[in-house]
Amino acid sequence: MSTRNYHDAIEHLNSLQTNAAALEAARAAGPRLNPNAIPEMIEFLERIEYTCEDLNTLNVIHITGTKGKGSASAFTDSILRHAKPNWKVGLYTSPHLVAVRERIRINGKPLSEEDFVKYFFEVWDRLNKNGPKTPDFPVMPNYFRYLTLMAFHAFMSEKVDATILEVGIGGAGDSTNIVPKPIVTGITTLGLDHTAVLGKTIGAIAWQKGGIYKKGVPALSVSQPEEGMEVLKKRAEELQAAYFMEVPSLPGSGSVKLGLAGGHQIQNAALAVQMAHTFLHSVDASELRPEPLLQLPEPFLAGLECTRWPGRCQTVLDPKYQDTTWYLDGAHTAESLSCCMQWFVQAGLGLKEPQSTRVLIFNCTSGRSGPAFLGTILEKTKELLLRQGREEKVENFFSHVIFCSNVTYADGHFKDDLTSRALSNADLLHLTTQHELAATWSQLIPTFPSDAIHVLPSIEHAVQTVRRVSNAERIDVLATGSLHLVGGVIEVAGLALVAL
Repeated sequence: MSTRNYHDAIEHLNSLQTNAAALEAARAAGPRLNPNAIPEMIEFLERIEYTCEDLNTLNVIHITGTKGKGSASAFTDSILRHAKPNWKVGLYTSPHLVAVRERIRINGKPLSEEDFVKYFFEVWDRLNKNGPKTPDFPVMPNYFRYLTLMAFHAFMSEKVDATILEVGIGGAGDSTNIVPKPIVTGITTLGLDHTAVLGKTIGAIAWQKGGIYKKGVPALSVSQPEEGMEVLKKRAEELQAAYFMEVPSLPGSGSVKLGLAGGHQIQNAALAVQMAHTFLHSVDASELRPEPLLQLPEPFLAGLECTRWPGRCQTVLDPKYQDTTWYLDGAHTAESLSCCMQWFVQAGLGLKEPQSTRVLIFNCTSGRSGPAFLGTILEKTKELLLRQGREEKVENFFSHVIFCSNVTYADGHFKDDLTSRALSNADLLHLTTQHELAATWSQLIPTFPSDAIHVLPSIEHAVQTVRRVSNAERIDVLATGSLHLVGGVIEVAGLALVAL
């Protein structure tokens, strides 16, 4: 129907989100995954008129991990596009920052609104035409599953030469895990996240992540904690992977320029290099296992340097307020927040001469350990200040802290693409999570001025507070704890043209 537009597509998509009550019930039930997750996804795929074997033609590089999987995917995408400039390379990632279209990219560019609408409603109409075949299977997929189906459909329709496919949560039961034979699979750093779903130990999480390994397919991983590495090796053997490899360090890492900031990106780049190398070798040669790279080819070097992945250790100069600099990192685990502070608390960024006023904007979803996260931020900052011989006290590092919800605008509305039904109405009304974070901050730093701790109902309120502070002085703003928060800041602060 010609009257269908982008707004219509996003409204339909948002109707598939899981609401807050269902999420809370799932958390209360403990670690329990849907036993029918993969069979349901396969049936959804068949209802949009594809088979799993069809997906093998997408030439998939499948990536999971707790932190860094988005960055590793971006590095891999950039390397392939530089190594094979005549190819079409598809990239599927999550979440998005400002527009849902960011999740489905071809040759580095998000689908246009026109193409998004086209592929969205082709999938929608096929699902409605071809109803469920199995009793008790859902009529429609949830939000993430739908976008995964749509990505498969778009990439098949566009006849991409290669596909980088990032897992949503876990691996074994993830909706991306229906490709029978990827070209290569890789796992980034493991940590404790989504424990209510994946389990509460590194071993349990490794078991889920290792579920992307496939028979006859190379199984790669970065260095892991011993417990995690042992489980991954067993999973590779159990699933009959072609071989298991702990990826070598990045050749010439001291002289390689990376397009993404942060020391932790070296490991993500190393995984990307090995995945791209393995992928290209499988295209050009018959032997399964490629020789290790002793030095990086020019396209690999160019790909790593040109990688862009907004909202991850990103510095953005405010285009309208010249004395304001935004530091954006969607870190949402204790490990990634530690990496975030490692990046921020260094000369030329959070540490300057003369020193700017520093503001922290923070939020995390109610299922995550906000108080522990704030402790991580302060402990890491203290450690870094001591290590760099700074006399500055961690209690005085931030002049203001802002705890806001992920609601986009001050009138209580979301931008369409940023709508979240996972937020409890009661939590939003009373700002329960934000008040808990503020109370924790006061407990951790009893001397912190109460009038410099702000609990605010929206991201727009947070940006307005920053603007009031910045009227008088130079200001550095660190926004972290949630990619949804970072995306909202980019939208509301008018940073999209320079940040994305």
